[in-house]
Amino acid sequence: MTPAWEPLVSIVTTDLAAITRGRSVTESKLERLAATGIGWLQANLSLTPFNAIADPNPWGSSGDLRILPDMGARFRTGKTGSATPFDLVFGDIVQLDGTPWLGCTRTMLRDALAALKKATGLSVIATFEHEFQIFDGGFPSSHSLSFEALRRADPFAPQLMAALEEAGIAPEVIIAEFGEDQFEVTHAPTDALNAADRAVAIREITRETARNTGWRASFAPKTAPLAVGNGVHIHFSFIDSEGNPATYDPARPGRLSAKAGAFCAGVLRHLPALTPMTAASVSSYYRLKPHSWSSSYTWLADQDREATLRICPTVSIGGRDPARQFNIEYRAADATGNPYLSLAVIIRAGLEGLNANLPTPPLVTGDPSVMDETALKSLGLVRLPETLDAALDALLADRIVTGWFAPEFIETFAGVKKAEIEKFADKPADEVCDTYRKLY
Repeated sequence: MTPAWEPLVSIVTTDLAAITRGRSVTESKLERLAATGIGWLQANLSLTPFNAIADPNPWGSSGDLRILPDMGARFRTGKTGSATPFDLVFGDIVQLDGTPWLGCTRTMLRDALAALKKATGLSVIATFEHEFQIFDGGFPSSHSLSFEALRRADPFAPQLMAALEEAGIAPEVIIAEFGEDQFEVTHAPTDALNAADRAVAIREITRETARNTGWRASFAPKTAPLAVGNGVHIHFSFIDSEGNPATYDPARPGRLSAKAGAFCAGVLRHLPALTPMTAASVSSYYRLKPHSWSSSYTWLADQDREATLRICPTVSIGGRDPARQFNIEYRAADATGNPYLSLAVIIRAGLEGLNANLPTPPLVTGDPSVMDETALKSLGLVRLPETLDAALDALLADRIVTGWFAPEFIETFAGVKKAEIEKFADKPADEVCDTYRKLY
């Protein structure tokens, strides 16, 4: 029987609260709208995750924008279990004459990538690992990382992987993770802009697939104060102008090429100021603690999951080329951070290190949380901000980082984060975690 309705396509953007918002049109009208997009408002950038506009903000009630769909960034699947296909197109926010708007985070990432390539000839290959938890599943208890833990949720995992595959996300692995009812899903490396698009699509497809099963998937960084955290691990590597790997040098410390080492040094130098953009909620800072397998210091290490920048292992089985596997993992991130903004600030900070020709940071072994001040200073280690409030202060104090953006953007970002901070002032941690659990 032919449906009485036409499927919808959503033209979307992801805001500073990492919420994907937009407008939907019937599929037959999408091509006509490709040239002019859909209407949008400047003040939408000040939306908090609580569906209120942060006040004060620099926008007020005046002004209009457009979201122009990028027709090469369409993700469609009929396998989430919904009555109609999951179908969204990522767009760029522009002014009414088509020029880029200062608040479009997707454009910020594209511009950061262009600046890196212009200065160095390098392009970024990236992938996002997502951890999430299922609620209302009613699963029997099971062992962490076990075969049974994945199978007890059947057919959720194969259905999710099929939906991601059909949508063009190239999923690689899904596992039952360490935490209670926790899972992790990964996708194949791709160019950085596409990786950020995939990150958003993964979150939305996962939530929809779980919802259609009667469950709720939450990507919140902490769903309870003592729960295992849900991180987003951002992997990145570099290729040169001819497409050759440019991250790996077996003769150098950590096997990092000189350019990759300088890039890491720039990230670590500005890391406290980056943190509120990559770990963007009050509950993010319950996760960023020593001995939590997340990150807590400005720390580069080889294959250590406590480090903020982790040099990932390579496999020599079957004669595989280490240069094409070699990558670095940024671990101070979660799904309350906008993926475009998160990757953009990592790239901008790395470019600062490249422009300054910074030396590769020391590879740290041991536990910084038990080191004395002399040892920390000798290694260049600084504790990451321990609250969103402190992280926001670090951002606003770093004139290099704030200088990457228009003043109105920084004012807007600070307003959204201050609204979150104020909402949870004096609230107990369990209430904070439960609120974010439901929102994300």
